[in-house]
Amino acid sequence: MPKLIGAAAIITNDEGHVLLVKHSYGKYNWELPGGKGEERESAEQTAKREVLEEVGLTVGIKQLTGVYYDPDHDMHHFVFIATADPSQLPYPSSPEIVECRFCSLDKLPKPISDFTCKRIEDALNQNRKPWFHTITPRQWIE
Repeated sequence: MPKLIGAAAIITNDEGHVLLVKHSYGKYNWELPGGKGEERESAEQTAKREVLEEVGLTVGIKQLTGVYYDPDHDMHHFVFIATADPSQLPYPSSPEIVECRFCSLDKLPKPISDFTCKRIEDALNQNRKPWFHTITPRQWIE
């Protein structure tokens, strides 16, 4: 079985708020725009495609901020800082997404996983150290 990869984008607006999406499945949790890679697709291409599919934005990838290994799913998650044209407004453009919005870092919506919070914190930390992480079992913040 091929190794799974996923990729997500950290997109911020002029106020420093981060774009999050609310899923229509599972715990209906808030998450970064992103998803699983497809065959013959790089992690960067995955992040760009997923953002376009989920919130209708064409983004540029600026920087890799972390690689997270999830042993429960034997999967690597790549996280990138991405930029979008500020005149473009995100909108739910997939049945998977029921809502999307820019959120203040001190008032992130719930439910949200600690994994999502960690990726945001790591990406926006200018003094971040290593960019490879192993995920511990998720805890839900509700």
